[in-house]
Amino acid sequence: MTINVVGGKLPQEEVSQYIEAFKESHPDKYFTSFTFKVDGDFLDVDYTYDAVPFERIRRITGYLVGTVDRFNNAKRAEVEDRAKHDVALDNCCALENIA
Repeated sequence: MTINVVGGKLPQEEVSQYIEAFKESHPDKYFTSFTFKVDGDFLDVDYTYDAVPFERIRRITGYLVGTVDRFNNAKRAEVEDRAKHDVALDNCCALENIA
């Protein structure tokens, strides 16, 4: 993780407390850098984080799977023979109607 302090001095203990507070308030984020901008009595904090690795999981023929690479030929045939359904988005509720 990269940590930069710009425009002044900030004690290491205070930097560590800010970072821990960000990690606690965003436990699903993987932070890669922090930039602390000191301006007198004010402090701006900029941060970046990596995207969380994501794998699509589908329910196929009764199994929850990410990929079908471990399926045998019969299971692969079942997957190929499945009926695929489209969802029409124009029939869904509009976001402005949701309170």
